[in-house]
This record gives sequence, C-alpha cells and structure tokens, in this order.
Amino acid sequence: MSWTRGVLAVLAVCVLLTGSAGCGSSDTGEPEARDSATPVGRLLDDTDEEGRRYREVDGEHAPEVGIEVQPESDDSWDVRLTVRNFRFSPAGAAAKAVAGRGVAHLFLDGDLLTRLRGPEYRLAADLVPRGTHQVTVRLYADDGTVWAVDGKPVESTADLTASEPEPTAATEPGQSPEPGRASASGGAAEPSRASGPGGPSEPAVITVPGEIAETVVIGSRVVPGNAGDR
Repeated sequence: MSWTRGVLAVLAVCVLLTGSAGCGSSDTGEPEARDSATPVGRLLDDTDEEGRRYREVDGEHAPEVGIEVQPESDDSWDVRLTVRNFRFSPAGAAAKAVAGRGVAHLFLDGDLLTRLRGPEYRLAADLVPRGTHQVTVRLYADDGTVWAVDGKPVESTADLTASEPEPTAATEPGQSPEPGRASASGGAAEPSRASGPGGPSEPAVITVPGEIAETVVIGSRVVPGNAGDR
C-alpha cells in the first residue's frame, strides 16, 4: 500500500511540474507545430524588380490569372482580369501568405501602375503614349511575396497599340472632286454636270452637213435643231 501511495504521489508531482505534457512521455513537439502557422509553398531566392521573393507552390492548385484589354470610346482602356484558384484580399488583410489569396500588381511596360483588389481597372488615355505597349498583371500574396510555379511568377501579359486618329476622306489635304467622265461612243460627248474652275461647261454645237446649225440649250442638255424647219 505504501508503495502504491508513493507512486501516486510521484505522479501527482509530475503533473504539477510539467502540466499536460505528462511525466516520462516522449514529446514530439506537435503542440508547437499546431501553434505556428503552416508555411505556404517554398520561398525561392529569385525576386521581382523590387526585390520581393518568389513563393513556389504546387502547380496543380496554384493560382492563375489572365488579362484582357479593350479600347473605350474616350481613348481610355478597359482592363479585365480572370483568376482561378485565387481570391482578392480586402484592404486591411493580415500581412501573411494564405494559399490562393492576395492582390494583383498591374504593370505598363515593366513599370508598376497600381495594385488591384478586384478584377477591373480603367487605364487612362494619358498614361498610354502612341505606340505598342505591354500590360502585365502579376499575383502577390498578402505578405508581399510573388506567387510562382516552376520558378516563374504567376502573371499574364496583353499587348495594346495606341495610335492617333487618322484623317477622314473629307479632310485629307489636296483632295479635289472627281472629274466628270466623257463617253467613248461615236456620238457627241455628254457635258459634265460638275462645275469646273472656270464655271459651267460650254454647250456643245452639233453641225449637220448642208444645213445651218442651230443650238438649243434646255437646262444643261444640248438639243440640235435645223434652222430650215423654223
């Protein structure tokens, strides 16, 4: 009985000193593992233009992004993103990497334009000079790391070309009205109805051999007549 009580006393002291870990148990460190957040992916040494490290994730469940750029009537550009396995984090989100979450960075010719927390953006016309440009979207985790697959950032690029409006046919310099056409038949040429630089065209005179020619002008038509019949 005394031995049993001694063992119980030792066990009681063990519980008081070590808490829930127990006396003589093999501690595997699992409680500490549960307290610390499970890391997402693997940090690489590669970085983006601003020194942010790539975060490599499995390609099967990795986030994906696509981009489409369309011109608008006011010369601005409508930018639309399509994402998969990815959700945009709201403003004020904790600065830690969560699988499939974060923000999108939008670049124009490699220069950062803005950070997006949604799939739509209006690119102002004055930000796009004349010529061909590249608009790139890249996905980032909330801790600032770059989502990456196979060592490459998760991104997509679209080309756009901005050009000045071409002059219409009515405003092209040096344009003149199309001249009238003459018939190629054996009869008299039909006069042009278009006025030239010297005013209306002169009426034609038709001569019949052996008779006195007479010209009768009705509007812009020429009707030959015979003086002997009058």
